[in-house]
Amino acid sequence: MRQPRKRSGIRRSLIGLAILIAFIEASAPATASSLSASQLFSKLQIAPEQASSTYDRDLFKHWTDADNDCQDARAETLARDSKAQVAKSCRVTVGRWLSWYDGQEITQASKIDIDHMVPLKEAWESGAWSWTASQREAYANDLGLNGSLTAVSASSNRSKSASDPAEWLPRYEQCRYAQDWVAVKYRWQLTINRSEQQTLQKLLTADCGKKIIIVTQVSMPKPGTSPSTTAPTTSGGSSSLDPRFSTCSQANSRGYGPYIRGVDPEYSWYRDADKDGRVCE
Repeated sequence: MRQPRKRSGIRRSLIGLAILIAFIEASAPATASSLSASQLFSKLQIAPEQASSTYDRDLFKHWTDADNDCQDARAETLARDSKAQVAKSCRVTVGRWLSWYDGQEITQASKIDIDHMVPLKEAWESGAWSWTASQREAYANDLGLNGSLTAVSASSNRSKSASDPAEWLPRYEQCRYAQDWVAVKYRWQLTINRSEQQTLQKLLTADCGKKIIIVTQVSMPKPGTSPSTTAPTTSGGSSSLDPRFSTCSQANSRGYGPYIRGVDPEYSWYRDADKDGRVCE
């Protein structure tokens, strides 16, 4: 049995750990808070987004099956959000979903996207660039807050893309959208920028801002400096890098790997044959 890579505790948790274990090791959740949407909004830190060329969707591993019940996070969300009972199987293929972004009623799961309320790119630029791989995996598969993941039409999700509320809002239920957005940002301690703040402030007025939301905040690392885009040295002698081997097989046999694109400098040393953003798996 291969030993875990030697520096995993220094830079990131092993990719193969279950999300629940990752939470325990990397982020101890605080006691659940019961706050109004306006109160959650007032607690968000305002800061410019950390735009970076190092963002890659593959840095947020999904969809995973954290509870090992054979249904991954996509299937779990489809089953949860269906208005009709779905068959008990590993894959969800049919049901009845009301896409609340645009009012479409859909019965085929293939026409449904599971939207990250706060898109992965938006999360990256709002603080997730400083997280570990296991923390980003936990975020991308977050079933601990209903608003984190939601089943909507593929067309509305792709229209939204990586936009924040200042750039895109659903046709319907904009109040609910604002409530879910601030709940997710509060839960994961993500920042908001000025234009985002102004739009949310307009939406969270009167009764919309009064809705009580129960949310557990996950303790995440505080952003410090912008992510570096400087290429690492590969000439040897650096104590921050793993030893360099001729092949992944050699690295694996010594207990090193895996390496992730945009996270591990060692990734560039090896060939990513299946182009999944990971080498030496």
